[in-house]
Amino acid sequence: MITNFNSFVQIFILLLVCKLGLVRCVTKENGYCFKEDDCKQNDGENLDFHENGAKWSEFIEPISKASADYESCLFQNCSCFTSVVDEDLKVFQHTGITKTMLENAKDRGTKYQIIGHKLYREPYCLFPSRCSGIEYFILKIIKDLPDMELIINSRDWPQVSRHFGELSPIFSFSKTKDYLDIMYPAWTFWEGGPAISLYPRGLGRWDQHRISIDKMAAKYPWNEKKSQAFFRGSRTSSERDPLILLSRERPDLIDAQYTKNQAWKSDADTLGAAPAKEVSLEDHCSYKYLFNYRGVAASFRFKHLFLCKSLVFHVGDDWIEFFYPALKPWVHYIPVPSTATQRDLLRLVRFAQENDDLVSRIAAKGHELIWNHLKMSDVECYWRYLLSQYAKLLRFQPQLDRKLIAI
Repeated sequence: MITNFNSFVQIFILLLVCKLGLVRCVTKENGYCFKEDDCKQNDGENLDFHENGAKWSEFIEPISKASADYESCLFQNCSCFTSVVDEDLKVFQHTGITKTMLENAKDRGTKYQIIGHKLYREPYCLFPSRCSGIEYFILKIIKDLPDMELIINSRDWPQVSRHFGELSPIFSFSKTKDYLDIMYPAWTFWEGGPAISLYPRGLGRWDQHRISIDKMAAKYPWNEKKSQAFFRGSRTSSERDPLILLSRERPDLIDAQYTKNQAWKSDADTLGAAPAKEVSLEDHCSYKYLFNYRGVAASFRFKHLFLCKSLVFHVGDDWIEFFYPALKPWVHYIPVPSTATQRDLLRLVRFAQENDDLVSRIAAKGHELIWNHLKMSDVECYWRYLLSQYAKLLRFQPQLDRKLIAI
């Protein structure tokens, strides 16, 4: 009894000196820390925190600046994407593209020729469905194309380093700033995307996904979406771990779980938990906040997430596809550093929840750009401009290689 009374007196005195400002005390949700260092030691254990009135300035300021600086591109004939072509081909302006360059690059991709408005390819393709997804678009526009020869890389990884090796005109779907590959629209706009149980033939058919996801988005207008962040995907990168671990700490705020991939052997491959079931892209639309992480290269799901009219948190800025530069951070999505910690991610989700009107406008702008300007016709337009500009750089007249097959 005496011990309890003494403890009560000690706590009362400590609280009093805190109020009088005689000791530096930090408010915590479950009481007080009487040394600021003690509070910091517990940060990893308790992810909740309280902030002052200006707590969101680190997000609101870049949003305001980006919005003020943003000039909407006048979209005419995929004109807001074509600067990517000009930039990728700029390195060949002085040298042109020679037959020798293509010969030296032939082992790093699939050789194609367009001769007399007909398409030809070497017999062997490493990924047949990917080649088919590429060929679909070339054949759609082939009547508009001059004769040419090209090497198209259908692997995930780009081939032409900016820092070493010789300059080679190799087409790749995705790259970082460390590569000089020429970007083309990924095969997944038609077929050959990641094959999972929900999409056994791959993710492809962007035209169909646009329709099905749009229908689901209509069932979940912004105010009827769950005020939670959502992610499903396999553990292709450790960058995803903090979100998964945070979800286990705060399932009320975040639903993020790992699914199986082809290399899965045990729960160790899903960060110590049983793998979750895959979730269709359409069912993502019931959540307000959707996280996008790169995989081995750029993420194929990125463009799909915008169709839900949800806010996209895009993690990392290294990997891009041809349409990424038209999407502006803080205007069309919220950028997230690839090094973000659990506390960083929690803060982002809290910011979104407490600034609902602001982030809903960002979600709407992201959807508007992708819905209006990344149609199948825009993809065809990009292919047409890309190959037409490429052909102008050839320093030889292509002759049909009899070893190739007609497509």
